[in-house]
Amino acid sequence: MRGKRLFCFGCGYSARIFAGRLAGRGFAVAGTCRSEDKAARLREAGIESFLFDGGRPLENAAEALAGTTHLLISTPPVEEGDPVLLAHGDTLRALVPEIEWAGYLSTTGVYGDRQGGWVTEETPLDPAVARSDRRAAAEAAWQAFARETGLPLHIFRLSGIYGPGRNQLQGVIGGTAKRIVKEGQIFSRIHVEDIANVLEASMARPNPGAIYNVCDDEPAPAHEVVAYAAELLGREPPPEVPYEKADLTPMARSFYAASRRVSNARIHEELGVDLRYPTYREGLRALLETL
Repeated sequence: MRGKRLFCFGCGYSARIFAGRLAGRGFAVAGTCRSEDKAARLREAGIESFLFDGGRPLENAAEALAGTTHLLISTPPVEEGDPVLLAHGDTLRALVPEIEWAGYLSTTGVYGDRQGGWVTEETPLDPAVARSDRRAAAEAAWQAFARETGLPLHIFRLSGIYGPGRNQLQGVIGGTAKRIVKEGQIFSRIHVEDIANVLEASMARPNPGAIYNVCDDEPAPAHEVVAYAAELLGREPPPEVPYEKADLTPMARSFYAASRRVSNARIHEELGVDLRYPTYREGLRALLETL
């Protein structure tokens, strides 16, 4: 992979795993973060780092992005639009002929509430809350940019992300896990390592313009996942709390406002992905060994 370079706008939890894998395969890897502390951690992982807070453009942006052959966008949108396009659209436009693959990390939240029904990549978008509405707008902006410039764009709609340092086992151990029960509520989720698996599979089989739902094989109520985490730890699960009586932040409450089952058939059939953690059970059992 000599001569290949990945640039990640927003080299956070998910992108960092992917970037680390490509670095191990011989890619030059670079990415942005919001603070010097995070930049130092990226450098320790062998990732060239640049500061970008979603506002002012990168210093010497053309130089920072030069040589990019693979591009990943993981920065959250803002009210004004997508921060990468706003700050670096002109710079990226000049680089498009050299870019072999580009990915935009979105969310399954753009489907809104389906009252427990299934959604596929063909389901019309119906974002339920402001942050998902901004994601839908950012998707549309990147799609328009790709049509105009020829950027080989792929959109990945991620479900709830868990993995090392971010999982229900730690919530149970720390006493922060809540077993909130809302009748008919269904969520989809994905292990962070399987996000990287899907992105690598897409790079191997590029299909510009494609959209992929990235989730595991079994949508399940959140309270069942908490109960299973407690079982693995040999602890009593937290008591069930009816949703109506739960003390939740506005963001947490919005999380429960939508219920849907997300189909991942396309990543299996088109990309040939075999998930390492096809359900939360395999994922949590593996994470138990890392505690």
